[in-house]
Amino acid sequence: MTAADVPAVHELERALFPVDAWPLHMFVAELAQAGTRRYLVAEAAGRIVGYAGLMCIEPIADVQTIAVVPEQEGKGIGSALLTELIRESGQRGAEDVLLEVRADNPRAQQLYLRYGFEQIHVRSRYYRDGVDALIMRLRLGTAGLGGRQPDTTPREADSL
Repeated sequence: MTAADVPAVHELERALFPVDAWPLHMFVAELAQAGTRRYLVAEAAGRIVGYAGLMCIEPIADVQTIAVVPEQEGKGIGSALLTELIRESGQRGAEDVLLEVRADNPRAQQLYLRYGFEQIHVRSRYYRDGVDALIMRLRLGTAGLGGRQPDTTPREADSL
């Protein structure tokens, strides 16, 4: 993700997460912290169809956001973005990757479970609309992906 991508990403953010959307300045601030952050976009037909972000401060990496437009779900975009975030976490020396996922989003939960994430906690009423957040963790080791193989390769994210 570059600064030029931020307006389009923010527009998607507001459409996909109307209650909890990040303000524009948060994306700008996140990109300015390259030493501890990594943000990606996925494109199809010249348009941004997904994005993801990571914060890594050893020994923990935290998936800050991951989203795919509904009409592109099921095409491996989320998997490709997550694969790249996990790879980046390992390169930055993280031992664990953490994330929050809405309790009412089984599709995302299944994606994370396929990658070896496990639920470790619940934050009651975490989201503004009162939905709980499930805290999930992936322990990184020599296998890189918790011993699991990703559904897609990181290179696919670059070509979307």
